[in-house]
Amino acid sequence: MSFAAFSDQQHIVQLLQRSLEKGRLAHGYLFTGSDPGVLEAMAQTVAKTLNCTQPPRLGGGLALDCCDHCLNCQRIGHENHPDVQWIRPESKSRAITIDQIRDLMQTINLKPMEANFKVMVIVAADRLNTQAANAFLKTLEEPPARSVLILLTSEPGRVLETVMSRCLRLNFSGEAGFRVAGQHLEWLKTLSELVKNQGKTLLDRYRWLGSLAAKLNALKSEIETHLTQRSPLERYADADSKLRDKWETELAAAIEAEYRRQRTELIAGIQAWLRDVWLVTQALPLDQLCLAGLAGATQAVAARINPEQAMENLGVVEDLQRILESNVQEALALEVSFLKLQL
Repeated sequence: MSFAAFSDQQHIVQLLQRSLEKGRLAHGYLFTGSDPGVLEAMAQTVAKTLNCTQPPRLGGGLALDCCDHCLNCQRIGHENHPDVQWIRPESKSRAITIDQIRDLMQTINLKPMEANFKVMVIVAADRLNTQAANAFLKTLEEPPARSVLILLTSEPGRVLETVMSRCLRLNFSGEAGFRVAGQHLEWLKTLSELVKNQGKTLLDRYRWLGSLAAKLNALKSEIETHLTQRSPLERYADADSKLRDKWETELAAAIEAEYRRQRTELIAGIQAWLRDVWLVTQALPLDQLCLAGLAGATQAVAARINPEQAMENLGVVEDLQRILESNVQEALALEVSFLKLQL
């Protein structure tokens, strides 16, 4: 994506482009907002713009956007550019650890290998544990020349004040409604039609649950394939056994963290649809729906339940999200929650 794709975020795009134009890009940014996908996409676009080899030339011949097609843009988009690093929670506790931050600090102090700028993106910055955050403060305050640090969070209230004070905060609160990733939206359409066309028997509930289980299994398989391809295990087959053990542990933790993140997004999509069902039971205008493409199924389901039942459904999914944050058995938590839904 290029900056031109962020039509709902023009206030942020304009601020970033003015900074680029004046050569005064901040050394540290904190992107906050309710949609992690938008935050990651914007961070990626900043990295592309800084390192694009064929940028569109805007006013004054300045490069204030990326082409999104050159080799650098493509590699950054696929998260395999050596000068653009992504740090995500990878420990069993889903925290960003001091070891990850030490690796980041070592990497950022090296000269760029291929690009003009080194860009370090910390996803879920609210997961920085205290030890990691404290080790990171000096680098965040004074990073090396030609390097930019971008921190992302949908929970800014959990980011340590010492970290927040060293960043320029850009708030993405102006997003136009809830967004569901394309691959999740297609499945959500399938689920909503399944619910719409089937009855409310116990067997129907297990059909819906089976659809979700199949989606989650496919999701985890895709994540495993993608992250394994990026792992040093694939590139350095003759590495020392202790180092390979470390990489295997990191890979397993990374897969689990990314799966949990995408599972949360998927269930948030279900929650957004159930919110739409509740809105329809309240006889509110259809133009207020988050997921307009699911309006037919939304109206059909809303006609079968009352507002109190629709509100209870939202509570069930909220509780499910909270339960899944703990170390519970996923299949059991999903089964119990789906059997409670009134559809």
